[in-house]
Amino acid sequence: MQILTLEHFASRLHETFTVDLGHGKSPFVLIEAKPLAAPALRGMLRAPFSLLFHHVSPVLFPQRIYQMESPGIGDFGVFLVPVARNQDGFLYQAVFN
Repeated sequence: MQILTLEHFASRLHETFTVDLGHGKSPFVLIEAKPLAAPALRGMLRAPFSLLFHHVSPVLFPQRIYQMESPGIGDFGVFLVPVARNQDGFLYQAVFN
């Protein structure tokens, strides 16, 4: 299992990631990648960070682990939480700590 860090995502803003929704795959666009303020603890494998994805859909997907795919990163599981709605769809956050 690959330990993902902020550096994996920081250069991929506005790129499309493919998410397996169980009944097909759908595009999610990375709109934010930022570090989280947290003290460094001995034994931490990475610094905490947050990702924000936008999905153009009137359907709200529940928070859960989704299989995500990116040509530059590969396949990985990510826990997505819906955090906001805008006129074009929904925003989903993933927190890595």
